[in-house]
Amino acid sequence: MFKLPELGYEFGALEPYIDAKTMEIHHGKHHGTYVAKLNEALGKHPELESKSIEELLSDLETIPEDIRTAVRNHGGGHHNHSLFWENMQPGGAKEPIGAMVEAVNKAFGGFDGLKEKMTEAAVSQFGSGWAWLAESDGKLEVYSTANQDSPLSENKKPMLGVDVWEHAYYLKYQNRRPDYVEAWWNVVNWDAVGQRLS
Repeated sequence: MFKLPELGYEFGALEPYIDAKTMEIHHGKHHGTYVAKLNEALGKHPELESKSIEELLSDLETIPEDIRTAVRNHGGGHHNHSLFWENMQPGGAKEPIGAMVEAVNKAFGGFDGLKEKMTEAAVSQFGSGWAWLAESDGKLEVYSTANQDSPLSENKKPMLGVDVWEHAYYLKYQNRRPDYVEAWWNVVNWDAVGQRLS
């Protein structure tokens, strides 16, 4: 059975960029529900309970049809949010560090290029979804997914994702998604992102 992961920091640790109440509701209620619904779906097919979330999302076509949508939505929500919490921290490096610098320079011409491209993907995502920095065939790319779809289901390795569902920002930023995304860059944990680089 999957469990809701610990944040690793206090709800208010990302202030003033992301407020404590949003973090509390987002983590406990929204992510908690994804975990509960995923476990409920997998309970119908105990043979799947030994699989990791990465295995489930990477091979959705093999998931029994009666729970495939639930695994895609709730499993994606669980995995996406688990990465989201890990990829944020209070303070820390404001730009890529270590091997990520060279990879970002090669793919985007520098951090400003990455930030511009990912911000555009986040702001222009219609409705709910995510903007991603992902690795595919050894190359970095930026793109967006709808709802809780995971890059894993497209044979891509998610490195960094920004949640642009309204529940991620509405209490503080209301309809100002661009302001939220700009603020979010201040809390990216580049150590965690860099550890995912192949």
